[in-house]
Amino acid sequence: MRHPPFLAGWIDREHQECSIGDLVLESGKTLLDCHLTWVEHGSRNAEGNNTVLACCAIGSSHHRLDFLIGEGKALDPSSLHIIVIDALGNGLSNSPSNSLLQSGTLFPAITIRDMVQSQYCLLQLLEITQLHCVIGASMGGMQALQWAVSYPDFVNSVVAMTPMARTSRWSQLVNELSRRALFIDKACIRARPLEDAKQLWPVLTQLITPLTPARIENFPSQDDLLGHITELENQFLESSPDPFDWLAQTRAYDAHDLGTIARFGGNTNAALASIAASTLVLAPPLDLYNPSECAQAAAAMIPNAQFIEIPSIYGHRSAAGDDKKATNFINHAIVDFLAKI
Repeated sequence: MRHPPFLAGWIDREHQECSIGDLVLESGKTLLDCHLTWVEHGSRNAEGNNTVLACCAIGSSHHRLDFLIGEGKALDPSSLHIIVIDALGNGLSNSPSNSLLQSGTLFPAITIRDMVQSQYCLLQLLEITQLHCVIGASMGGMQALQWAVSYPDFVNSVVAMTPMARTSRWSQLVNELSRRALFIDKACIRARPLEDAKQLWPVLTQLITPLTPARIENFPSQDDLLGHITELENQFLESSPDPFDWLAQTRAYDAHDLGTIARFGGNTNAALASIAASTLVLAPPLDLYNPSECAQAAAAMIPNAQFIEIPSIYGHRSAAGDDKKATNFINHAIVDFLAKI
């Protein structure tokens, strides 16, 4: 298990790990000896109805929503039991980089539904039978909506930040470029040397797609911008993602569509309309990774959903704790939402 370098603002908690056995995937293939890692904040109450499941964004870990966890914040451990499960393919839970039986190219293709199914299996082992809320941002928000579709009787409420119900062609394009930055061949079998990959991958995934032109304009000069790019390149060399982990998660991201379940026959809107959980969807005015209109359109199709625009120029990163004003806004919005559940 390769934990990413610890960053300021992250909450240090005991990592837990458990095997859920062999997991039959949506493709029909099997993920052998599937193990998941997670952390917990707070405690379950006597009624067992205060558990919140927090889902990870693409390429992130169980620290992704730490900016929402703490006393007086949206996810307050004094009253809530928060469990944050690392998503399949993130290098902590079962992934191409750490699987003993299916490493690298042997790792079978996974989907976001497979991620959700694995989380469900773990919660069953932990004897958690009801979720007060499922929350996530980006791919985490997509998992949250999937939870409400796949396990409607299990989920009371959903908070989905910068989500999509069906992955847009734009997002697929961004993911394709990110894979080309990491791999020499289109089949994604041969990874590029780190010195080559650093030329594009950090700039694309840390600056161009997660932010906005208005946010980039805040760099005082071009030299400051170029200096920051150099910092990102150095960070990449020190703690680059495993290319095959990134491949597994981006391909899952690309294939996502809530409607591709037999009972919905490929109808994404029908899947959204089936969501019974109270739902809060948040997105900024402009998102260059998951287009904001996708979040708005999803919220419009969910019967008991509220859409709130995040006032931020940070784009996709507006729901990542980077923008202090946006973070404060999101915390208050979620607190108000959960108070009504």
